[in-house]
Amino acid sequence: MGEAPAFIVDDLQSGFQKGFCLKSKCCETAITLGDKTYVVGASNDELSIGVRIFDKAIGGWVETAVVGTKPKPCKGHSAVLLNEDRILVIKKGSAPDDCIWFLEVNTPYVRELKKKTGTEVVAWSKGVRGNAQKPVVISGPSGVGKGTLISMLMKEFPSMFGFSVSHTTRAPRAMEKDGVHYHFTERSVMEKEIEDGKFLEFASVHGNLYGTSIEAVEVVADMGKRCILDIDVQGARSVRASSLEAIFIFISPPSMEELEKRLRARGTESEEQILKRLRNAKAEIDQGESSGIFDHFLYNDRLEECYESLKKLLGLDETTVATQITSPQGINLPADHSVSKIDNKIIIKSETPESDKASKNLIVLDVSSLKGGAPGRTRGFDVHAIDSFSDGFNGIHCLS
Repeated sequence: MGEAPAFIVDDLQSGFQKGFCLKSKCCETAITLGDKTYVVGASNDELSIGVRIFDKAIGGWVETAVVGTKPKPCKGHSAVLLNEDRILVIKKGSAPDDCIWFLEVNTPYVRELKKKTGTEVVAWSKGVRGNAQKPVVISGPSGVGKGTLISMLMKEFPSMFGFSVSHTTRAPRAMEKDGVHYHFTERSVMEKEIEDGKFLEFASVHGNLYGTSIEAVEVVADMGKRCILDIDVQGARSVRASSLEAIFIFISPPSMEELEKRLRARGTESEEQILKRLRNAKAEIDQGESSGIFDHFLYNDRLEECYESLKKLLGLDETTVATQITSPQGINLPADHSVSKIDNKIIIKSETPESDKASKNLIVLDVSSLKGGAPGRTRGFDVHAIDSFSDGFNGIHCLS
C-alpha cells in the first residue's frame, strides 16, 4: 500500500476504493479498514491533527473519542495502514523528533476503551526510534534498605537511571514544585486518566490519590535513562498486570529479627509505629515470595554484597560508565517526500526538484518490531538509508 491519498470528504457518501485520489483544500488522508474509513487531517481543533471515522455500513460519520497525546498540526502528512490495528502517520516538514506518529484503531488498549465507553475510540501514540531499556521495579518492606541501594545505584550511575515523577491529588507543600516533586492534579482529572488506563499503579492515602503514570515512565526513557520504580508490593502487582515490560526485584531482610533491629536503630518511630511496620513487612514478604510478581529476590544481609548482586542483575560492571545510554535520536526527513510500503518496511523518497539521483534519497523505516503504544510511546522501529532498490534493498545501511 502506498501513501493514503487526499480526497474530497463529500465523495465518501458514494463510497470509494483504496487509491481514490482527489484534491481538497484541507489536506486530509483516508485509510479504509473494513467498513470504516479513518480520515486523518484537518479539524476544528487548531492545536492537533484531527481524526474522523466514516462508517459505510450506516452511511455516515461516527462519533469518535480521540485519546492520547495528539500530534500538532503540520504542513502535510502521509498515512499507511500497519497490521490491521494501527496507522502510521508521517508528518511533513516537522522536527526530527516529531515526525513519526501512530494512530491506534484496533489495539488491545483501544478495544478495552471501546468496551468501557461503548463508543468508537482511536488513540494517538508518538513514535520513538529504537528501544528503551526495561524499567526496574524495586519493592521491599520498610527498613530493608532498598532506598539505600537505590541511592547507591543513582550515585554510581547518575546518567543511566532516573525516577519517574508521581502524580497526587493533594495540594503542594511549601517549596514543592509541580513536575519536580510531584505532578499535582485535580482528583477528577486523575480519576479519568486512571479509568482510561494511563496509570501503572495508584493508591488512596489519607484521602488523596497517588500514582505512577505511563507517561512519567516514558519521559525518563525519552531522556535516555532507565526508570526505577520504588513501590510497594500492591503497586508492583498493578505494574505487572499492565502492558509495561519491566524487571521486578524484591529486597528481603535476612530475618524478621534483623529487620526489627534496624527499625529500632533508626530511633525515629514510636513503639506503635514500629510494630505496625513489622506487621506490614511480614505481610509484604509473604505476598512478595508467593505472588509470582517478582523475577528476582535479593537478601540484604550485607549491604555491599547486596548492592553488587543488584548491579549484576542489571548487567552493570566497571566498564558500564563508558557506554552509557544516549537519548533517542529523531529522523531528518526531507520536507517534501512520498511514502510507500513493502512488507514491514516503509519507503520514504525525497521529491525535492534538485534531487536527480533517486537511489540516494531513499529512507526505510523498519516497523517489524514495534513495542509499546498508547497511552505511552511506540518504540522499536529502525531507520536505514538505501542505495538501490535492486536485489532486495541492496546497499542498505543504518543511519546514525
